[in-house]
Amino acid sequence: MNFEICTDNLEGALIAQNYGTKRIELCSTLSVGGLTPSFGLIQQCVEKSSIEVHVMIRPREGGFYYNNEDVVLMKADIIAAKNAGAYGVVFGILTTDNEVSELNMELVSLSKSLNLEVTFHRAFDFVSNYKSAIEKLIEMKVDRLLTSGLQTTAEKGLSVIAELQAKYGKQIQIMAGSGINESNALKIASSGIQNLHFTARKSIQNPSKLSMGEEMVVDEEKIKSIINLFR
Repeated sequence: MNFEICTDNLEGALIAQNYGTKRIELCSTLSVGGLTPSFGLIQQCVEKSSIEVHVMIRPREGGFYYNNEDVVLMKADIIAAKNAGAYGVVFGILTTDNEVSELNMELVSLSKSLNLEVTFHRAFDFVSNYKSAIEKLIEMKVDRLLTSGLQTTAEKGLSVIAELQAKYGKQIQIMAGSGINESNALKIASSGIQNLHFTARKSIQNPSKLSMGEEMVVDEEKIKSIINLFR
């Protein structure tokens, strides 16, 4: 089983590495599903760990419809991620009709030209037709799909995840994510997938003043408990 830890700091990369995980998805602003992290953070994670660093390329919160100016920014961020030493990038663009946008091909082509792996993120879980959507991603030569099976959690969407793995798993890596924990990881893995994605962080119950956010730390126990299930 390959594990991917979603994290927003260097500590997360180092702890994930210590437990032998395959890669991290590196983001900022996890409270809104993750946005593009800074160049410095990417560089630190690359230089101070040996884990694969896959960088979120998402310029703003909200939906997954982007205009041409957004795409220009995303391209610049992909180049920056490569320059910082990233192993791969993570993105997803939809049309206003919730279909996989042709604009993704521009980002895939750029990423491949830079020798970066490409993961299409959970924008997939908003598509109107998941079968045509995954076939389009395969045609675009996306390496990996992160999905919760079109539901709020991977456990609820397990039937779709299992279907995707059975029908398309030899053409694109299927990675289950959202709500994975010690109590359901083995059940979700029973779908036949070989990639599990989860966030491991917790609040230290120390909210800052003046609405500056809540301090979070890496939940090492969650990482340990899930990975130990497979040992």
